[in-house]
Amino acid sequence: QVQLVESGGGLVQPGGSLTLSCAASGFVFDIYTMDWYRQAPGKERDLVASITRGSARTFADSVKGRFAISRDNVQNTLYLQMNSLKSEDAAVYYCHTRVLMRDYWGQGTQVTVSS
Repeated sequence: QVQLVESGGGLVQPGGSLTLSCAASGFVFDIYTMDWYRQAPGKERDLVASITRGSARTFADSVKGRFAISRDNVQNTLYLQMNSLKSEDAAVYYCHTRVLMRDYWGQGTQVTVSS
């Protein structure tokens, strides 16, 4: 079955960097668009970045120029490189894909931005 497992979250100071990973299995990774979402306490889950099978990328306005999304179709892994982190980037980050019209989510990884 489809499995998405995030890792790489943690505590980082404002202005710092962090790289999240999402290990995918149970589906043909390289043909599906992959996404990163995030959800802060009391807020909705929002799309952060997407990467298509052809590596076209889109980003939320709030992270443009600071975050990068990439994929390794050999290792079946999705990445989110986060730079110049701000307090408002603190959230649980989720990996997501839609396979055969069904949404799949990872368990999430917590990112805390604090001095």
